[in-house]
Amino acid sequence: MANPVSATLARAILKRGREGPVRGGNPWIFSQAIERIEPPSPEAGALVTVHDASGALIGMGYCNPATTIAIRMIAWGETPTIEELVVRRLKGALELRRRIIRDDTNAYRLVNGDGDGLSGVVVDRFGDVLVMQILTAGAERMRPTIVAALNELLHPRSIIERSHGAVRKQEGLEDYTAVLAGEPVTETIAVENGIKIRIDFEHGQKTGYFLDQRDNRAMAGAIVSGARVLDAFCYQGGFSLAAIAGGASKVVAVDTSARALEIARRNLELNGHPASAVEFVHGEAGKFMAETANRFDLIVLDPPPLAGSRGDAERAGRLYVELNTVAMRAIAPGGRLMTFSCSTHFRADDFVRAVRFAASNAGRTLRLLAHLGPGPDHPVLLGHGEGEYLTGLLLADL
Repeated sequence: MANPVSATLARAILKRGREGPVRGGNPWIFSQAIERIEPPSPEAGALVTVHDASGALIGMGYCNPATTIAIRMIAWGETPTIEELVVRRLKGALELRRRIIRDDTNAYRLVNGDGDGLSGVVVDRFGDVLVMQILTAGAERMRPTIVAALNELLHPRSIIERSHGAVRKQEGLEDYTAVLAGEPVTETIAVENGIKIRIDFEHGQKTGYFLDQRDNRAMAGAIVSGARVLDAFCYQGGFSLAAIAGGASKVVAVDTSARALEIARRNLELNGHPASAVEFVHGEAGKFMAETANRFDLIVLDPPPLAGSRGDAERAGRLYVELNTVAMRAIAPGGRLMTFSCSTHFRADDFVRAVRFAASNAGRTLRLLAHLGPGPDHPVLLGHGEGEYLTGLLLADL
């Protein structure tokens, strides 16, 4: 296609032999792979064209010379205007979700950063409310264009931004919360797999709810008929609600957050369940599992990230072993464990290894029924293993 903007963009030239990953679909270009940028010292977030050592065009990305990930690609083999690119990416993301999201669900991830070709941008949809996270300097520059395109495509009641976290700090950005379009909304009711959920935009984690577990909650609900279920680190009770809908005979939910437990109770009421449908425990899930005399037919173990950085990986490994050991000891004979790691800095194979150590410690012989991860509304580029973060295993006692 025509190249309407390349003349105005800086050019990033990669070192010889370093173009393989980006040509293979990895959007992250690290600083050590770059030979030079012409003219030098572009502003943080500025668009650049990316070329191999011979000068051949690879595509377009935005750069931040102050970060280890110096360029994040947003287009391959072309350099469209940013307005054209954003509209095309959002239309593609919406069409994908229309094909894969169940009719009884209006809560899902609409844009998953690099996986949807908009690096640094996350958009979660909760019915007629959109919640956006802008994580990088380049994404900051796209904000007005994204908001305008979302308004045109979806006409939402509100677009809220809740941008915070370690990536923004690395990019030199402060945390930012605002109503970007429409009316101020502090909470809303969304529907996931036919279950109503109350979304708290003022106090909820991330965008207000963890949508990456939606398909795993559906799976849990499908295997719990008549079962005794423990929802460890229950947050707002998503797995507990799925268990009740699936016909579980007993549900215990444990979390250290009194606010999350209160929302979980309100979610019970919202779905017409009595308060006695779930036994809520305000406390530390690991301690509860270690001390309880009860045995469960299904335990869902979904702790928060245990490795905040690569330096935390060894400690996280020990914690995953400890948590899974006590969980396995609390499983009834023939029971099942659905266990997860959402730690970006703890690799999937290391998590599997930790769970194996835990099985040995617990003296349990377990079968692997399924590898688990986020739903298809959280796509990852095939060449971008770094984009994978949620790892799960469904195990069954032999």
